[in-house]
Amino acid sequence: MDDVRLGELSLGEIDTVQLLTPSGERLSDVRYDAWVSDIGDDQLLSLYEDMVVVRRIDTEATALQRQGELGLWPPLLGQEASQIGSGRALRADDFVFSSYRENGVAYCRGAGLTDLVRVWRGTAQSGWNPYDINMATPQVIIGAQTLHATGYALGIQADGTDSVAVAYFGDGATSEGDVNEAMIFAATYSAPVIFFCQNNQWAISEPVALQAQRPIAERAPGFGIPSVRVDGNDVLAVMAVTRSALDRARSGGGPTFIEAVTYRMGPHTTADDPTRYRDPAELEQWKGKDPIARVEAYLSARGMLTAESAESVAATADQVAAELRAGCVSLPDPDPMTVFDNVYAEPHTGLIRERDHYSRYLRTFVGGDSR
Repeated sequence: MDDVRLGELSLGEIDTVQLLTPSGERLSDVRYDAWVSDIGDDQLLSLYEDMVVVRRIDTEATALQRQGELGLWPPLLGQEASQIGSGRALRADDFVFSSYRENGVAYCRGAGLTDLVRVWRGTAQSGWNPYDINMATPQVIIGAQTLHATGYALGIQADGTDSVAVAYFGDGATSEGDVNEAMIFAATYSAPVIFFCQNNQWAISEPVALQAQRPIAERAPGFGIPSVRVDGNDVLAVMAVTRSALDRARSGGGPTFIEAVTYRMGPHTTADDPTRYRDPAELEQWKGKDPIARVEAYLSARGMLTAESAESVAATADQVAAELRAGCVSLPDPDPMTVFDNVYAEPHTGLIRERDHYSRYLRTFVGGDSR
């Protein structure tokens, strides 16, 4: 066996890293304890607040969709620890490439609350300028962002900096050719990229067991990429393995594959009905592993989560939700002709012709654009 290691984990040796149990018990792991040695009770309380706020954002956005204010919303309910633990491990100069579900990571990167819903309300083609927060706008094409991340990582390598590119994707994406091709390139050129797979157990209505007979983390070593499997509902463990992988990439060690084992507690999107394909008993089982509840239990036992601090966190979350709602419903409808803005860096005859045709089409409607 090749002696390629991530901490003490060699290729082919896959276990599941856990530092905080569902009951709130703190475990020790000699491989990863040092990576979160700076996370005391105050820091963990801050991570707890992040998770509560992100869950509140998610439930508010889901409500907005149900009320007709958004066309669609991809919930992250149950995956807060995976996104906050990894998102808070990143540096400002790292660059994130995500799917459509990483709203918690976007929150960590500094995305505006209204920016999270612009696309889903249909008022913009993207939510934010990627270079403002070093996070690409969400990719809807399954797995395509892994190639983008690897390409960006090769650019980092060429520039000689120690930034890292991070690609987020789900378990279903690992069956896509793009993901496998990205890992081939990353391994070949030792690109500073992290492949962060949130295995939430369901690719829409397909359970992960149909496409992965073995843990997904076991695939990466076949490409020559060290991998680690982590309890994705454990914010401490997720932060620890992400920091370790970031350090490896910054020091020239190349890519790492992280499988965060978590659970999608809600629908795939608000257009989905998981009760048609998912056993309610499975959902109840995973509720017992809730990422927020275990931190609550730990902090409460240590006297850090008092009635006052819990009330403060809840108030913060409610204020964030109110700002999200206000920003969403006040978004103006865009001028129809702006659909042609920023399609290409420079205008060309084809785009000019399409713009003219669309303008004439709009003029056929009462009150249509007349320009």
